[in-house]
Amino acid sequence: MSPRTEASGVALDDGERRLAFAELEDEANRLAERLRAEGSRVVATLMDNSPAWVVADLAAARAKVVHVPLPVFFAPGQIDHALRAAGVDTVLTLPPIAARWPAGTASGLAVAGQPLSIVRLAAAAPPMPVGTAKITFTSGTTGAPKGVCLDADAMRRVAEGLVEAMAPLDIRRHLCALPFAVLLENIAGVMAPLLRGATCVTLPLQQLGLNGSSGFDAARFHACTVAQQPHSIILLPQMLRAWSGYLLQSGQRAPDSLKLVAVGGAAVGAKLLHDARALGIPAFEGYGLSEGASVQTLNLPGHDRPGTAGRALPHARLRIAADGEVEVAGSLFLGYLGDAAAPPQWWPTGDLGRIDADGYLHISGRKKHLLITAFGRNVSPEWVETALRGEHAVAQAVVFGDAQPALSAVLWPVRADAPDAQLQAAVDAANGTLPDYARIRRWVRGRANFDAASGMATANGRAQRAAILQLHADALDIAAAP
Repeated sequence: MSPRTEASGVALDDGERRLAFAELEDEANRLAERLRAEGSRVVATLMDNSPAWVVADLAAARAKVVHVPLPVFFAPGQIDHALRAAGVDTVLTLPPIAARWPAGTASGLAVAGQPLSIVRLAAAAPPMPVGTAKITFTSGTTGAPKGVCLDADAMRRVAEGLVEAMAPLDIRRHLCALPFAVLLENIAGVMAPLLRGATCVTLPLQQLGLNGSSGFDAARFHACTVAQQPHSIILLPQMLRAWSGYLLQSGQRAPDSLKLVAVGGAAVGAKLLHDARALGIPAFEGYGLSEGASVQTLNLPGHDRPGTAGRALPHARLRIAADGEVEVAGSLFLGYLGDAAAPPQWWPTGDLGRIDADGYLHISGRKKHLLITAFGRNVSPEWVETALRGEHAVAQAVVFGDAQPALSAVLWPVRADAPDAQLQAAVDAANGTLPDYARIRRWVRGRANFDAASGMATANGRAQRAAILQLHADALDIAAAP
């Protein structure tokens, strides 16, 4: 709890009940005692955003048990993999979900007024780095979750760095718009605001317009922001794009209460930022990774360069390797589950970029995605995709062109009934901002939805490039890999 925080101040607000900081402490201590009494070593949470989730996160830290937050949008196979890999012996979840483990021993309890089930499972204790406090699972491009082991010190350094950097904004009310199981919201949207003494608005995700990993109702989200009047929100780029499009079409503006809308998870692009700001959304891009305990850089009011990922936050150190890869230090993870190797002092992120003379980080794309055209030009597909998604008609774009004379793209329009002429105009506009070797010469519409169910994207919205190419290779006149 922040020294500036009064015990009676509001820590959590779920729209129906407000939990004071003193009440949050009491709830966390009670649940910690229950976890100790159960003999829990590794506890997984599988539930929607709620005050109970925040209590569970704090309680796990107090009881010194490992917390494994699981996204509710994970497929059953991904959940089972995570439970086995982490050696989870306790699952904290909703009673209907608890029924999926009939062999487990379940008992009921109430946390922050919410009925929950605590399910005890038979589990072997897997090897994990000493000091592991949290294991965050990333879905990855293969769909198989990878466990990133974090200690309490690394997460605290990131939260403190955010509090220090954002102090001039005086954020007092944060609307949690991403699942708590996503490390970005967990640390930047819960840990940091609570450390600052701010109120976290913890509404069910459907109330915010989120459905699964990729469904987003921008109209419902806007109504929620107007009702809640937050000072800050964290969004993914596709959410910002959809919200901006809704405001533009409806002739509305974002609520004046907003001071900062931090955007991360993928490249945003200067055009989308400028468009959003014109609609009253104070959008600022940042950059982070699970292996660095989330946020590393962030643009902020007064320290802003649109099109970059911002400058290093107080806890972070960055450098560029000889081959252009971004490396970070300062809040690194302990290691991966099942891998005895400790991370190096400087972690290679897999992202290509540069740091300009003023300290702003420019990300050009993923090292492993770099395309080399038939004319020998190196092109990051993410660079071109960001330009395409900056046009209002384009919701998603995936670019190909390795060993090809020109680049091609698969496009998903914002509106399914958008005519080809509108998409061509969007491609022409994006091409106008790109050099000739990075322009799109051929494009096709996506033949399947851009989501995990179709196999075109991972659960957290990253493109499954191999699957997309396989489905569209004939239309793009590209030979797909066998």
